Amino acid sequence: MKMLLTGGAGYIGSHTAVALLEAGHDVAVVDNYANSSAEAIKRVEKITGKNVSLYEADCCDNTRMLEILKTEMPDCIIHFAGLKAVGESVEIPIEYYRNNIDSTLTLLECMRELGLKSIVFSSSATVYGDDNVPPFTEGMPRGVCTNPYGWTKWMQEQMLTDAASASASGKREWKTPLSVVLLRYFNPVGAHESGLIGEDPQGIPNNLMPYISQVAVGRRDHLTVFGNDYDTPDGTCRRDYIHVMDLAEGHVKAAEYAASHEGSEVFNLGTGDPFSVLEMVEAFGKACGHPVAYEIGPRRAGDVQDSWANADKAKEVLGWEAKRGIDEICRDAWNWQSKNPKGYSK
Repeated sequence: MKMLLTGGAGYIGSHTAVALLEAGHDVAVVDNYANSSAEAIKRVEKITGKNVSLYEADCCDNTRMLEILKTEMPDCIIHFAGLKAVGESVEIPIEYYRNNIDSTLTLLECMRELGLKSIVFSSSATVYGDDNVPPFTEGMPRGVCTNPYGWTKWMQEQMLTDAASASASGKREWKTPLSVVLLRYFNPVGAHESGLIGEDPQGIPNNLMPYISQVAVGRRDHLTVFGNDYDTPDGTCRRDYIHVMDLAEGHVKAAEYAASHEGSEVFNLGTGDPFSVLEMVEAFGKACGHPVAYEIGPRRAGDVQDSWANADKAKEVLGWEAKRGIDEICRDAWNWQSKNPKGYSK
């Protein structure tokens, strides 16, 4: 099948491109490089020995996206494009709402005009909010989100679900019923085992693993752990850390499922095994061979105490489950960072 990845030069998108190409699919990528690099796609091609059609464009640009989609006419769109940092979203919420919601609206308008059927959406476990108790299951109601990033995902899920329902009626110019798959990620970490591609945030990292990696490689002095007074065994937040290649393989299964599906469906992609921030710091220290310097700071706005998945549905319906654990996560993240201390920058 032909897959089009919005934000496909980013962290999760580039790893998913590898998994799709290795599964025999054709891949096109659209990216504006706001937090990514065209170099990642060159390396995807090096890893797989296959070509990727690459377009530089903003997914909020209706005219440009319509041109690209008319050219490619993909069997499935995998929508990664969007701003994604919890803490930053609290500081610049308007930018998050404008970018994330507009990109999805643009895609839906283009899909409706061209009769494109399938979309897999990069959602987040943040939609469970503080109202649910982990492990989170897809049948739980979406909660009250604790940050603007989470609310954008919550709203995008609703938009896509409503569009799928409307398209099934055959009204309002929908040429075909939509197939919408919502993938709720937990905490993607790690890198491709080759060390050629990995997480390379621009500026100061907003997520834990790239910050740990940059401290370990000497780019930063220390990690700040946001709060050690949570009601957890060591006082720090617990998360479900999933290897990015496990996540990528989940997208392959989801896109293949979407091809023969109508309506909307939700799947958690996680391991079901939570680790605290300090446990991750210790594990990374073992992988890189030296302790990772850190200090304790105040809690960060928008963070939740506990978040981990029940991923039984993905196993039962998609035939997918996470295979890599915390040791592989830290090994591959360190392999990437040690080989690319400045990321994709030369």
